Amino acid sequence: MNGSKASINVGDKISYKREEIPVNSRWNVEALFVDPESWKLELLTVMGGEKFPKWPELQAFKGKMRDPSSVKNFFESFFRLDRKLEKLHVYAHLRLDEDLGNDFFKSGFGSISTLIHEFGLEMAWVNPEFLALEEGEFRHLLDHPLLAEYRFYLEKIGRMRAHTLAPEQEELLALSSKALGVPAQTFSALNNADLTFVDVVDSKGKAHPLSNATYGSYMMSSDRELRKNAFQNLHRGFQAHVNTFCELLQGEVNQHFFMARARKFSSCLEAALYPKNVPKAVYENLIKAVREHLPLVHKYVALKKKLLGLDKLHAYDLYASLVEESKEHLGYSEARDAVIASVSLLGDEYQSALKKGLVEDRWVDVYENTRKRSGAYSSGCYDSMPYILMNYHGTLSDMLTLAHEAGHSMHSLLSRTHQPYVYAQYPIFVAEVASTFNEQLFLDHLKSENHSKTRQAFLLNFQIERIRTTIIRQTLFAEFELYIHECVEKGETLTPTLLNQHYAKLCREYYGPDLIVDPELEVEWARIPHFYTNFYVYQYATGLSAALALHGQVVQDNAAKARYVKFLSSGGSQFPIDLLKTAGVDMETSDPVHAAMRHFGKLLDDFQQCF
Repeated sequence: MNGSKASINVGDKISYKREEIPVNSRWNVEALFVDPESWKLELLTVMGGEKFPKWPELQAFKGKMRDPSSVKNFFESFFRLDRKLEKLHVYAHLRLDEDLGNDFFKSGFGSISTLIHEFGLEMAWVNPEFLALEEGEFRHLLDHPLLAEYRFYLEKIGRMRAHTLAPEQEELLALSSKALGVPAQTFSALNNADLTFVDVVDSKGKAHPLSNATYGSYMMSSDRELRKNAFQNLHRGFQAHVNTFCELLQGEVNQHFFMARARKFSSCLEAALYPKNVPKAVYENLIKAVREHLPLVHKYVALKKKLLGLDKLHAYDLYASLVEESKEHLGYSEARDAVIASVSLLGDEYQSALKKGLVEDRWVDVYENTRKRSGAYSSGCYDSMPYILMNYHGTLSDMLTLAHEAGHSMHSLLSRTHQPYVYAQYPIFVAEVASTFNEQLFLDHLKSENHSKTRQAFLLNFQIERIRTTIIRQTLFAEFELYIHECVEKGETLTPTLLNQHYAKLCREYYGPDLIVDPELEVEWARIPHFYTNFYVYQYATGLSAALALHGQVVQDNAAKARYVKFLSSGGSQFPIDLLKTAGVDMETSDPVHAAMRHFGKLLDDFQQCF
């Protein structure tokens, strides 16, 4: 094992060096490139010329996009290069995330990121040239048998005809992308690097370092003094720079408004949803449906106040666990096997593929090591296996995280297996469906295995909290995001007072009279990174709603199981709303959201029966 330890004690708090982690507990990144030198050689090969255009073989197709044969040859060359860039990027970011202090991979990641940006700039002419064609010429391309594989890809381009500018104007917008990205980049630098917080003191007088990374664990602590101090110190850190954060958010929304106007959309919301063919009604129905069920949320908040034995419930109490998680630490191999067992409902082929990936192919980078990226994710590319980053410590939450990321990974594997490269990437709108679906399967498995009232209560509360944070909280964010964009569209200036007051108003409405809205909560908007990715957060809520609806169907009906696996295998071969309709859920109606909120109410009733 190259000198690495034979095993890891998951209860051990020691921070291991990378080389001390067993090889079979590290992801198989060598399957992408055998070593960094091979990656560097491929990067140099793909990099193209020193001057623009870097890829003259692609530029040679300019002016020839009305000819089906030329278009086919262009697409083949374009996607061949795009695949190589994607593979290079995945390797670089995986290796950097193993050790964020590694200068070689910092530099390499920067190089491939710059190259991908340059590729985008050089290709800015492509869509405008298609859309400059006469309607009949473009229709000829759509219907030509040579281009049958690319028909939907062309349909998506054609959909943007009314919102695409002349080639020289499109080139100008592409050139402006770096400048327009400054608010988001500045927020990230300030939030992740420059902003510091006062240490927090617990009920025993012990000081703890506070950061964005440690904040979440403090908020789930049973020590209320620690929760309170963490909440106050973190938000006071943002409050101290509230004018800066307000200007950054104003700049980001101004950028969205500029792009919406430049592309002749009626609103920022339409500009964000139109390319994915998501009707505005989906967004609006989500907010309306969740609001209709807010009395259930108020009921839960009141119950939380009662079970915690509090006279007043503050925002720093919202994440406090009502049922203590078992202190038992489960080894990774046991957790992995439980995750594999939990997916049996989806059939032998699905389960065998997951087992092979987790057991034999080393999809997962299991344990924490020095300078490794925190958190968890699923990654990969068309020419790789899925890769899962974990920082496994043996808790039930870690097990659920593994089930979640395995869902993403199987969605990716099935999409890449059954779709050509051009359609292998599923749209963001459906990205959280498979992951949260697998969470539900894993919860079912755990509940069937352990019938103790305490374990059942913990699992019920986990599901309640998942809906609260993923559907209810994200819908609150979505409503706030819509409000600030509408303010800018009406010519209003965003100010800290305006943002604080409206955010506090939404918190009172969503959480009800039993929540004390502290001054610190009013500025929570300032620390939400998703507000710098326009109209993104609502997809968490719609994704979980769809997943719950599909889970309810699949556990009862084999035909629904077949539809669901087909959905997982469809990648991006249809618009997201159509993909979900194929699976059996219509997100153009509010029915799935209403069903999810009714499920929330049922979970709440079952949870109360545990006491």
